[in-house]
Amino acid sequence: MPKLKTHKGTKKVLKIRKGGTVKIGKPGSRHNTGKKNAVANRRNRKGSSLSKADQNRLRDII
Repeated sequence: MPKLKTHKGTKKVLKIRKGGTVKIGKPGSRHNTGKKNAVANRRNRKGSSLSKADQNRLRDII
């Protein structure tokens, strides 16, 4: 069986924590943050974790 290559775009966005959960940044935090209010920018700084279903779906490519 050939090996499955790592998806480089996904690898740059996701990070696996020690416990095995997958950390991902919040959408909307990359650019145009001057138009968004301070509360939204503050909330975007905190990462979120992927759901169990998404972790199972993306496990092979990261």
